[in-house]
Amino acid sequence: MADARSPSERYRQGMNTRRSVLGDAHVDRASSAATDFDQPFQDMITEGAWGTVWSRPTISKRERSMITIALLAALGHDEEVAMHVRATANTGASRDDICESLLHVAIYAGVPAANRAFKIAKHVFEELDAGRSGGGSHE
Repeated sequence: MADARSPSERYRQGMNTRRSVLGDAHVDRASSAATDFDQPFQDMITEGAWGTVWSRPTISKRERSMITIALLAALGHDEEVAMHVRATANTGASRDDICESLLHVAIYAGVPAANRAFKIAKHVFEELDAGRSGGGSHE
């Protein structure tokens, strides 16, 4: 894991990718909320999720957004769904892309999971359309 004195290259790449997807304000909030207890978790997701998986060049951030939203919806991780729907402003995934992802959730993970995720996405869209960004997870 990266440590605050000398972050690894993977950590630096992860932080750049994390900021490009979630935005500086979100990452700054998550970073400032970190404690000694959960800092190792923050380091792990920055290196693992953002520095390894999200930084791979094989597929686009738009495609990663669609996959991530579908997986989070299927698993019932509501706050994370909302956070990643907000992040599509930075990844290029459109509302139509999100709809298509959630249609897949309905077929492969169940209508209740998709129904809940559609409600979450609609609420996020209402916030965005009204000019509010909302809070969210500390990922």
